[in-house]
Amino acid sequence: MVSSAHAVPPAFVRLAAHAVRWRLLSELAYGDLRVRELVALVGEPQNVVSYHLRLLRSDGLVTARRSSHDGRDSYYRLDLERCAETLAAAGTALHPALRLVPAQPAAPAGDPVTSPVTSSVLFVCTGNSARSPVAEALLRHRAGGRAEVASAGSHPKPRTHPDAVRVLRRGYGIDIADRRPRHLDTLTGRRFDYVITLCDKVREVCPEPGGHSQRLHWSIPDPAATGDGTGQAGYPAFERAAAEIDTRIRYLLPVLTHPPRP
Repeated sequence: MVSSAHAVPPAFVRLAAHAVRWRLLSELAYGDLRVRELVALVGEPQNVVSYHLRLLRSDGLVTARRSSHDGRDSYYRLDLERCAETLAAAGTALHPALRLVPAQPAAPAGDPVTSPVTSSVLFVCTGNSARSPVAEALLRHRAGGRAEVASAGSHPKPRTHPDAVRVLRRGYGIDIADRRPRHLDTLTGRRFDYVITLCDKVREVCPEPGGHSQRLHWSIPDPAATGDGTGQAGYPAFERAAAEIDTRIRYLLPVLTHPPRP
């Protein structure tokens, strides 16, 4: 017999079992959203949505970050690493044989391509000098040829930021020293399966993708700005930004291979 102490459902099960919270988790699984957007998607009053977001944040499944474009807004993000940990713990709590081992979606650098290109992705930020070129390089590196990748900016800078070049070279063995920022207009007419904005400002000005493109948003502070939300700028900010982008890309890869929804 299992003791009553062990019969208490794990935190992930208790939180995710509620219909509204499960819907919130599902909507945040692919990109960051503001409260008013979640209200519209979930179809519940703002006070109800805010209440359930607080519960999800209390266990670290969801985090919030103040918009760098409009400080009155916050973007909510699903912490996929935390979800993976708590979901795995829930399986183990039920039975040791149900321990979940997260898949390793990233193809090691240098591996031969064993599958054709499955998706095309465009990363967009304002200057196309830091976040979006880092995302482009990391996805190309991780995908092993399974995705067509590009990046662009609404107001491109004259050159790629030196710290973006340095963080990729030092941390990931990727060299983008020769790349130059490009304008979003240079990609007019090209179709992408996914258009991912990485800064809050460009999300407001980026035109809606045509056709069947899916638009996602990753609210990532500009590492080149003075003060990135932690009070620290400079190279450490680029390390943090690259690490967050890399984590999101590792979870994006299975989506590119097996799209979750039309």
